[in-house]
Amino acid sequence: DLYIFAYDFNGTCLAHPINPELVGQTGLLDINDVDVVGREIALAKRGGGTMYIVFSNPSHEGKEELKQIHLENVNDSMYLGSGRYLSDIQASFNQAERDELVAFVNEALKYAQENGKEKALQAFNDPEGNFNRDGLYIFAYDYGGRNLALSHQPELVGTNRIDAQDPNGVYFIQQIIDMAKNGDGFTYYVYPDPSNNMTPELKLSYVMDVDGTWFLGSGIYSSD
Repeated sequence: DLYIFAYDFNGTCLAHPINPELVGQTGLLDINDVDVVGREIALAKRGGGTMYIVFSNPSHEGKEELKQIHLENVNDSMYLGSGRYLSDIQASFNQAERDELVAFVNEALKYAQENGKEKALQAFNDPEGNFNRDGLYIFAYDYGGRNLALSHQPELVGTNRIDAQDPNGVYFIQQIIDMAKNGDGFTYYVYPDPSNNMTPELKLSYVMDVDGTWFLGSGIYSSD
């Protein structure tokens, strides 16, 4: 299942031996409506690195599976990548859960806009508050990577996490910052699930910019 793919920085596929029909096409959404190529471009512009996507596995009859890929820039006009499938990790999130997640983050954004940053962060950091419900909670960061709200890990509030990595070496804070800088976006990473004894699980997070200086988001876990 190892092969090389290549894209330019306009999001056009230049090479894909397994799915040749992608060559010449621009952009790609996965089964969870995540902007795969947009996230790849953001990572490539950082100089490359590793991230997760959900993509068809040719070794499993084209089944959509989680894949950890590594990207490298070739020059200023294109990047290439390859990866390994993590077939044992459930990577499908149903539409109702995704819709609920987006609505929850939008509700938090509206609260922050109407009540101000200080009051909003106080609410987001309250583990018994309205923004901790049914396994969902709000996190917040500034664009330097400093955590502003993390109700289930209060010891991390105020710390800079710009270089935080998940168990597979993904710099997930940097990647959620890239999504927020675009206004909003989804991304995957592995993170402790407070509803499952802080067991690391695959998480699909959705983030939104607040005012250009900080952003907020939430996520759902594959185990839920």
